[in-house]
This record gives sequence, C-alpha cells and structure tokens, in this order.
Amino acid sequence: MGKVQDTFRNIFKIHELRQRILYTLALLVIVRLGAHITLPGIDARLLAEAMSSKTSDNLFGLYDLFVGGAFSNAAIFALGIMPYISASIIIQLGGAVIPYFQKLQREGEEGRKKITQLTRYGTVLISAFQATGIVTGYIMNLTVSGGIPVVPSEVQGIGFIFSSVVLLVAGTVFMMWMVEQITDKGIGNGISLIIFIGIINRFPFALLDEYRLIAAGTRNIVIEIVILAFMVLIIAGIVLVTQGTRRIPVQYAKRVVGRKVYGGVTQYIPLRVNTAGVMPIIFAQSIMFIPNTVLSFFPNSEFMQSMAGYFQYTSFTYSFIYALMIVFFTYFYTAIAFNPQDVAENMKKQGGFVPGIRPGKQTSEFIDNILTKITLPGSIFLAIVAILPAFVSRFGVSQTFASFFGGTSLLIMVGVALDTLQQIESHLLMRHYDGFMKSGKMKGRRF
Repeated sequence: MGKVQDTFRNIFKIHELRQRILYTLALLVIVRLGAHITLPGIDARLLAEAMSSKTSDNLFGLYDLFVGGAFSNAAIFALGIMPYISASIIIQLGGAVIPYFQKLQREGEEGRKKITQLTRYGTVLISAFQATGIVTGYIMNLTVSGGIPVVPSEVQGIGFIFSSVVLLVAGTVFMMWMVEQITDKGIGNGISLIIFIGIINRFPFALLDEYRLIAAGTRNIVIEIVILAFMVLIIAGIVLVTQGTRRIPVQYAKRVVGRKVYGGVTQYIPLRVNTAGVMPIIFAQSIMFIPNTVLSFFPNSEFMQSMAGYFQYTSFTYSFIYALMIVFFTYFYTAIAFNPQDVAENMKKQGGFVPGIRPGKQTSEFIDNILTKITLPGSIFLAIVAILPAFVSRFGVSQTFASFFGGTSLLIMVGVALDTLQQIESHLLMRHYDGFMKSGKMKGRRF
C-alpha cells in the first residue's frame, strides 16, 4: 500500500503529468455533464418512463452503455463518439484500396493533417445521418402507456427535427474535439477514455438493479456467483492477451569505428499477441450500430422490421457477424500499428539480423508470419469474449449486468486501464521515479 501511495505522490510532483491528468479529468467531467442535458422539446419525465423498457436488453441498450446513458436521456451527446470512430474506419480502409488516401499516408505530417480533416468531415456527415434516423425513426415514435408521446404533439414538426439533428451533430463534433484534445494534451487515448468513462458510469446502476432482482427472488444467487467466477477468469484471460508477447531475437554484428566497437549483442523484438488492443472491439461495435440506424428510417415496413430481427443484440446472426468483424479489425489495426517491412529495413540499416534468417525481405516475411500466427488466437479470444454476454443473457441474466462481467465492456475497461497506466508509467520513468511495479516497468507476459 505504501508503494502505491508513493507512486501517486510522485505523479503529482511532475508538473506536466499533473496538468495532463487534471486536463483529462476536466474534459471527462464535461462528457458526463453533456450526457444529462436532454434535447429541447422532450418531456424528460415521460422519456425516462419510455426508455426504461426500450433500452434494456437490446442493441439500443448496448449503445446506451457505450455513451454512458446519454442515449436513454436523449441528450445532446446521445450519439457519443461512434460517428467519429466510423469515419476513422472508413478513412483507414480507404488507405488500403484508394490511391488518393494512400498518397496522403505517404506525405508525412501534411498528409496526416489532411486525413484528420477528412475524418472530421466524415464525422459530420455520419452523425447527421444517424441523428436524423434516431430523431425521426425512434424519438418521435416513443410513447408511454396510453399512447402519450414523449415529444408533445404541439412540439413535433420540422422545427423540432431540425433543431434536434443540429444539436446532436454539434454534440458529436464537440466530443470529437475533446477526443483530440485528450489524446494530444491529456493522458491516454481520447476515444477509449470517453467510452471507458461511459461504461464505468453505468456499473453502479447495473449492480443496484441486479441486487433488487435478487432481493425480489427473481434471480438465483448461485447464478450470480457463477457469473462473478467467470469474470475473474475473463479478466485473467484479458490480461494474458493484452500483455502477452512473443520475443524475436536480433543479433547485431560487431563493427569497429575508430577505437569504438559497436554491436556484438543480442536484443529482442517484442511482438504482442494483441497489438491492436481494444480498438478492434470499438471499431466493430461502431459498425454494428449502422444497420439498426438505417432500419430505423422504416418503422412501418414489415420487411425492414423483420430484417432488424437479425441484427438484435442476442441473435446468432449479429453475434456471428460481430465476431468476424472483430477478427478482421484485429488484423487490420495490427497491420497499421506494426509494419514488418519497416522493422526489417531498420534492422538491416543498423546491422542487425535474426539468426538463421537473411536480412531484408526474408526477415520481413519471417516477422509477418509470426505476427499472423500469434494474432489469430488473440483475435478469436477477443471475438469469443465480446459475444459472451449475448449468450449469457439467454439464461435470464440482464444484458447490462452481463456486459460488465464479460464481453465488450470488460475488455475496454481492462484494456484502457492498462494502456493509461502504461502512459503514466512512462512519464514517471522519464523523471526517474518508481512506477506502479517494483521494477518501475509494467512488463508483459513472455511466451
């Protein structure tokens, strides 16, 4: 305990780190405040009654979990940061197939600025599309018992729709700005932290609801204990996947320059089992929200509503597509974050080589082959854990509670916490302070 207390004291001794943490916390507080500012014209009392049944055990409930209750509050931050993530995915996918985006990626800093600007434009377009679908296809049709609309009839009209869409888009754009500020001037990844704080916000409510159900006799305490046991196993697995590494030995030949001798040592390239972290989960989830947004435009179409059944959170079709997308985005994000060809070229320039492998192309292929093999089980693990709550909920456990003890929420909470702690650790080490671990480093597991 004394070690942890000393570490926290050291954090606030470093002016830059202290400023970054306080700045991040201030923006996260704004995110939570915006999640409780309801759109003008909506009866908040009727909204709470209507949403209690609408966002409990379906995809909208999962979306509401990601945005920290802002969706069920019909708040100005109801769309969350998902449109920004969707735009980022589209731009990054474009970099793999569209020559224009490939050219921008090769232009260095200037190209990165143009890509960032295009991502912002895409965010506005996607958020406008989603906001229109949510307002016209969902909020406008919300009623309570007796058919009383949440949006009073005298308020309904083009003016309400236009103002609501503008506010929702503005809220998303403001959140996009906060994401960039947290990433650049704060601590941690802005996207991950905003989703993380939204999930954490719902945790006490999930525990309270489950306690009430157990007290009322509608839940079996044994089942709850089994879920908690699964939670411990899943956390252990998450740490194993996110922190696990496979080390590749690199030999550096001796070189004599004047009187100095360089090289002659063996170093290691650590390849993480899950290089992509929690981003594949976030990317895949943001894409899976799109079909329901499109289908919400057609509330009176029987065909469209039958199609919506295939994209319900607990359906087999949803889980299968979701799992495939997680595997795809794991490989996709890994390819962006780690380029074997660049690693091989840099190694060759520095006189390094993998024992038994020729420098250059063969080294690149060797590293790529190992990375592909260790990424596959990591991606499958992520997919299984992500869809686990959908199957657990079939046994009578509420989706909200199940999501905290397995699946997307738990993966994000653990992954974001570890990544943020690692960033704090690096700041402490640069100032020669001990970190959270005895060795001053948060080490990954080695295989």
